[in-house]
Amino acid sequence: MTDSARTASPVLVRAESAATVQDGALSLITLLADADATGGALTANRATFEKGSPGAPAHFHAKATEMFLVLDGAMRILLGDEVVHLGKGDFLTVPPTVPHAFAPEPDSEAELLVVFTPGLHRFDYYRLLERVYRGEATVQEIRDSSELYDNHYVDSPTWREEITRG
Repeated sequence: MTDSARTASPVLVRAESAATVQDGALSLITLLADADATGGALTANRATFEKGSPGAPAHFHAKATEMFLVLDGAMRILLGDEVVHLGKGDFLTVPPTVPHAFAPEPDSEAELLVVFTPGLHRFDYYRLLERVYRGEATVQEIRDSSELYDNHYVDSPTWREEITRG
């Protein structure tokens, strides 16, 4: 445990005060706790997907483990070259360097709790995604931020095939 994690204060985020960003036409990210609030222990958000959302493209994180808890609906998640299907209550961890992607099942809405550990300063990344969606920033800015936000996009034929199916 790092010194900053030991000295971190409890974090309470009331639902009505949590900020939400729209990172696509069919998805929202509710910002719960960023690394600065948790002493670097974790970063957490709630991701909400409408039917037909493309979700997140194939990527990996070099430094953090990403955890998913399906709060509602059904998800499909790329893990390396395999696609797994998760339902309400299912939990998954993805260790560093494992390529992954996620989207709701074709006929499902879904809601996830997403947690990164150790915590990364990701809220500005989510805000950048929203600016790109609104036409206020470019996809190149996302590419240029890959090291800063530890979000490295990769090509996945498996995921491309999965997404075109539904």
